[in-house]
Amino acid sequence: MNAEIGALIVTAIGISCLHTVTGPDHYVPFIAISKARNWSLTKTIWWTIVCGIGHVGSSIVLGFLGILLGWQLSKLTGLEDVRGGIASWALLAFGTLYLIYGIRQAYLNRAHKHFDVYDDNSVYVYEHKHGEMPVYPQKRTKVTPWILFIIFVLGPCEPLIPLLTFPAVQQSTGGIILIASVFTIFTLITMVSMVLLGYYGFAFLQTGKIERYVHVIGGASITICGVGMVFLGW
Repeated sequence: MNAEIGALIVTAIGISCLHTVTGPDHYVPFIAISKARNWSLTKTIWWTIVCGIGHVGSSIVLGFLGILLGWQLSKLTGLEDVRGGIASWALLAFGTLYLIYGIRQAYLNRAHKHFDVYDDNSVYVYEHKHGEMPVYPQKRTKVTPWILFIIFVLGPCEPLIPLLTFPAVQQSTGGIILIASVFTIFTLITMVSMVLLGYYGFAFLQTGKIERYVHVIGGASITICGVGMVFLGW
């Protein structure tokens, strides 16, 4: 394993863990629906893993966009001998674009999914913006396990696109599989860990405020990784 892939693995671990911890929607609904329906710990973990796989699976599908872009870059005539440099520049470019996207998302403060337990002891999901006071929404959907699964499948993690671009440019199938596997494993580990903490009554830090800037942090992490590869010889 070369230094570049090692740096990408560290970045993938950091982003997958941070993305999960700072997004209460990755674990709060499982804790809430588990307590509302008196689920066993085994059933709670099972649905967490199933939804987590759906979430990461859709992220990997989205990541194939990065793979396709990488393959196209790798086929440019006359660049075969500098493929490693092109891969690093591609990572830096896509990381910067993702950082800009994250800043825009944080500025626009678009509505996102929010979960709450109401008087009938059921879990509901509805649209909510950061900084708004929670209200009893008129447009809400009662959450069942399969609805939760669909929500996770339709909510992929965008940072996987630039992370997969680098090994794609290098035409490294092993690197693509390794990065995708690391991202998947650590996302699932973090989701299950947070659900276990909540299941046993441990309080969480107030991560909701950080959630608004998770794309900014992810983009900055990938950009820093790209800068290190291009200019610092990582």
